[in-house]
Amino acid sequence: MEELDKKNTNLSLCKTKVFERVFNLHAPLLHSFIYYKCGDADMSEDIVQEAFVKLWENCKKVLFLKAKSFVYTVAKNLFLNHVSHQKVRLKYHQETPDELNIESPEYIMEESEFRVILNDAIADLPEKQRVVFLLNRIEKKTYAEIAEMLDVSVKAIEKRMHNALVSLREKIDHI
Repeated sequence: MEELDKKNTNLSLCKTKVFERVFNLHAPLLHSFIYYKCGDADMSEDIVQEAFVKLWENCKKVLFLKAKSFVYTVAKNLFLNHVSHQKVRLKYHQETPDELNIESPEYIMEESEFRVILNDAIADLPEKQRVVFLLNRIEKKTYAEIAEMLDVSVKAIEKRMHNALVSLREKIDHI
């Protein structure tokens, strides 16, 4: 089997074994990337699958070296299309969140309120900061891994993480 590295520029994505290796290499990171954008594991799995279906459909057009970029771009666009669709749905269907009326001890109530505040604070972060924060703190990715995944410098990741932490601290300290 041919090695999948950047030296092999003439590999065909239409070969099943090459495609499978590309999928196995990039799908888990792409899933995490999309999950942190949408917060829904099922939706992120669907988007990743659809991105790789599109790669397979275009295997003759996409160069091996551009496969990762292709699936990330397709996945991001699928996510943005989903968000646009949701905005239209919400505009016309006036969905209201269900109110939770749970009687519980004071500690559980305070913990629940704090989780809501924390989740809201994370959700309010700009997308770039939120993605970096979640990849680092939840997925335990290093700044270098995140920088490679997002195709930016490590300094950019450090700055995004710093800004995310400052923003979260400001919002949570006001509780």
